[in-house]
Parts: sequence; structure tokens; C-alpha cells
Amino acid sequence: ASAHKMSNDIRLLQHLKEVEEPFEKTQIGSSAMAYKRNPMRSERIASLADFVIADAINPAIVSSTQWFERTLDDSANKRLSIPEGFLAVDGILDLCINVTNGLKVYEKVIEKRLKSELPFMATENIMMDAVKAGGDRQVLHEEIRRLSMEAGKRVKEEGLDNNLLELIAANPIFGVTKEQIEANLDPSKYIGRADVQVDEYLTEVVRPMLEANKDSLGIEVSINV
Repeated sequence: ASAHKMSNDIRLLQHLKEVEEPFEKTQIGSSAMAYKRNPMRSERIASLADFVIADAINPAIVSSTQWFERTLDDSANKRLSIPEGFLAVDGILDLCINVTNGLKVYEKVIEKRLKSELPFMATENIMMDAVKAGGDRQVLHEEIRRLSMEAGKRVKEEGLDNNLLELIAANPIFGVTKEQIEANLDPSKYIGRADVQVDEYLTEVVRPMLEANKDSLGIEVSINV
């Protein structure tokens, strides 16, 4: 399930052009559309993971249909489901090693998308600053909701840039300038404990696990695509 979830996220992020799994120089992404770079490895991970997840309920199904103490109708089933399950997991792990070793992250694309969404993310801070300055929270909330819908419509229907900050700055009900609003656009204000949690997880879980299995690190895998 973890491998499936990871591969799904990579496929979605590759669709957004924020990350990209390894792609060989002569690899063909699509037989019809030459420009495509389909996430074939991540798709394989998801496909094999589906098989393993379904295979995991096989013993329960076999056990529930046994007669009295036991019958032999589980024999052929076990000879297929157990080895094929191990082979599928081995394939998943090989693919995960290959994908994570060659994963590309496009920081500029991420930064561009983040900047386009930050105005919406900052609205709560903007509203609270206006409340501190004497504004009515309910009135401000409704006005931000209305302006957000207007800005969102402009982005989605007209293909234009997000102008929410300009709309808020031009509205006297907020009593703030665009410069004051832009002070709320520091992305670090909106990540909560994410950076701390990542550091804690790396320190307390990942690095000890890597140290305990250091003799197994550096495995090379070959994937045909």
C-alpha cells in the first residue's frame, strides 16, 4: 500500500510537471504521441501493488471455504499465490529503488505554482490582521470569500493571473496596502511543523534504519521500459 501511494503521488506530481521519474535517452513515452513522458515505472509499481493487495486476501478466502478440518482445494491456490506474491513484491522494490534513485524535482515549477496559490493561502492571516486593526471578522470573512471567488473565476475562466491581492488592497474595508499584504506571502508561514516533522522522521526513523542495513545499501537494479 505504501509503494502504491508513493507511485500515485509521483504520477500526479509528474502530471503537474513538478517531479519526473527516470526517463532513458531512447525511451519512448507513447507510441502515438512522441512528446509524452509517461511515468511507466510508477504505473508498474501501482499495477503490481494492486495485485499484491488483492493477493493478501487470498488466504482468508481459501480458509473460509475449507471443509471441516481441511480439504486440498487450497493446494494449487497456494502454489500460485505465495510465490507470485513474493515475485511481485520483489519487482515493486526494484522499481522503487530505480525511481527514487533517478527522481527529478523541478523546483522552479513548484515555486511558480506555490506563488499562484499563496494569495489564497494568505487570506486567513490577512483577515486576522484586519480584525486586529478593528475590522468585523464576519464581514471581512464574507468579503474575502466573495473576492476569492472573483479571483478564482478570473484564473479558471479567463486564464489570467491571480489578482486576489490587488482586489483586497483596493477594498477599503481591509485597511491594508498591497505591500502590507505581500508581507504575509512568506511560504514558511504556511507549513506548520512540516519541516520539523521531516527532520524528526529522518533522524529518528530513516537514518537509524539505513545504519542498521548499511551492508544492503547501494543495490543496483536494471529496469526494462
